[in-house]
Amino acid sequence: MKFGYVRVAAAVPSVRVADCLYNAQQAEKLIAIAEGKGVQLIVFPELNLTGYACGDLFQQTLLQEQAEIALMQVMNNTRQLDIISILGMPVAVNGMLVNAAVVIQKGKMLGLVPKTYLPNYKEFYEQRWFAPSPTLPADATIRLCGQSVPVSPHLLFETSEVCFGVELCEDVWAPVPPSSYLALKGAEIIFNLSADTENIGKHQYLRSLLAQQSARCLAGYVFASSGFGESTTDVVFAGNALVYENGSLLAASDRFSFEEQLVISEIDVERLRQERIVNTTFAASARVHQNQLARRIQTELVPTKELSLTREVEPHPFVPDGGRLLDARCEEIFSIQVAGLAKRLVHTRCKTVVVGISGGLDSTLALLVCVKTFDKLGLPRKGIVGITMPGFGTTDRTYNNALSLMDSLLVSVKEISIKAACIQHFNDIGHDMSVHDVTYENGQARERTQILMDYANKVGGLVIGTGDLSELALGWATYNGDHMSMYGVNASIPKTLVRHLVAWVAQSGVDNRSRETLLDIIDTPISPELIPADEQGNIKQKTEDLVGPYELHDFFLYYFLRFGFRPSKIFYLAEKAFWGQYDRATLKKWLTNFCRRFFNQQFKRSCLPDGPKVGSVSLSPRGDWRMPSDASSALWLKECEELPAE
Repeated sequence: MKFGYVRVAAAVPSVRVADCLYNAQQAEKLIAIAEGKGVQLIVFPELNLTGYACGDLFQQTLLQEQAEIALMQVMNNTRQLDIISILGMPVAVNGMLVNAAVVIQKGKMLGLVPKTYLPNYKEFYEQRWFAPSPTLPADATIRLCGQSVPVSPHLLFETSEVCFGVELCEDVWAPVPPSSYLALKGAEIIFNLSADTENIGKHQYLRSLLAQQSARCLAGYVFASSGFGESTTDVVFAGNALVYENGSLLAASDRFSFEEQLVISEIDVERLRQERIVNTTFAASARVHQNQLARRIQTELVPTKELSLTREVEPHPFVPDGGRLLDARCEEIFSIQVAGLAKRLVHTRCKTVVVGISGGLDSTLALLVCVKTFDKLGLPRKGIVGITMPGFGTTDRTYNNALSLMDSLLVSVKEISIKAACIQHFNDIGHDMSVHDVTYENGQARERTQILMDYANKVGGLVIGTGDLSELALGWATYNGDHMSMYGVNASIPKTLVRHLVAWVAQSGVDNRSRETLLDIIDTPISPELIPADEQGNIKQKTEDLVGPYELHDFFLYYFLRFGFRPSKIFYLAEKAFWGQYDRATLKKWLTNFCRRFFNQQFKRSCLPDGPKVGSVSLSPRGDWRMPSDASSALWLKECEELPAE
């Protein structure tokens, strides 16, 4: 699949303990189904060709022979398929029986990976039947099914699209799993064949373990565990199939299902490679362990058919889905903002702050942060000076909301109209006030900033900036106007999240009167209000009509900045995320606009005030984003031009 996606599957077949022929047939069936769905790599549970719970039957020559015959059957019946399959079976190696994963493709064995760590639990004594991964020469091979096959726990399977490795069940529970070394040697996806038994609380721990291992390895992790059909003499197998990517769960099976299952998703290998490039700790670890063994097996991964992604693409990546999770995220972000401002106030011994209050979302959030900070520091709220500065485009709705909110929050309220000063300024520079151009708009923004700065000097306070991350990305701020402050508490919060933060405070941290005002502010269209209102007194200048929907720009920003994706891939993901909401022409228009503005407006970001970082995406020129102000956008705009509009 294009853009670096590799389609994988974790299979949970029906199984009969010690019935190798039946188990082979079930594997063949799922392999064929997966191939038809465009899967390129599929993994089965541990010892799936015999069943995991065979016990002392593993030591029977007949079972060992039948397992080999079953493997030959699977290879023969799938030799016309391009898919790479990873099966589990017992294999004799140098006079020892090992619990092994066999990697096959087109009727041939690519490699055999023996299990490294064998459990000795109350339920199963694997050490009774199997030997741990033996010490073998680097080029060791064995004869199996009439073929010579490489055997080692250090095998890396390399294709033009992905490099992958294999470990088995208990291996991932070790203090240092084999997959850690495989990842440092280049494995981008780890496949785990498991027979995971169920105990109370174990499943959640397993999920946490796999999530953490995939995150530490900056890798995909595909886990397939035994299900219905295994012996339940003493334990139960629930059929866990899980697909992770760098700590995030992409797909999962239904536990305790009585039916066979095939869990399919796509792992973004391009994203993983980019993560490793920028993560210097990963590179340093690779250097430390550079002497670890690795044996590379070359094969080919056939590109899957052009199918749409089965994995979800969240349209609002900055906003967690779900009530409690969103509330927890909002509480954490708000606390970071408060802690950042508190430190700055304590350091400067400042007991006064000045905030420009417009009645819009951004200034509202900044004011709420100031209120909470002052409360936690034990400072009187009257030290917060909220200044509303009505201008030519101010509407009654935003004006009244600004005054009402400041009054209900018990902060100091000051009103300074900018109209007379702007008229004088326009006369001084010879600007026709009937021309509502950039001079007309920016003159008002800079007048407001001048008032805030000078008033802060007058009262010995700090000007608190209100601009957010989305505005900084687009350059939707007046240079040395609302672009400037003495500390910007919203600088790394995207617009799509600002609304949720204000709503969270409205529901959890203010009085009833303030709550009513906050809810009305949330419902107010986003606008700088620099152009006179319409004849009905309503907002005429709506930001999203001019620069585009913020939900799109935040989506573009996330994938552009967080993962370094090219425009065509961002466009591809946006099509899926916003299917039925925006057509291709609209997505292309605003993505092009995003790329153009992001490059052209870098000069504003190069001199940003201090402000707390709250997430993985930030534009601070001191630590998060360094780009020349005169960098060319030609490559990105050219790719945008080539995007389909229909």
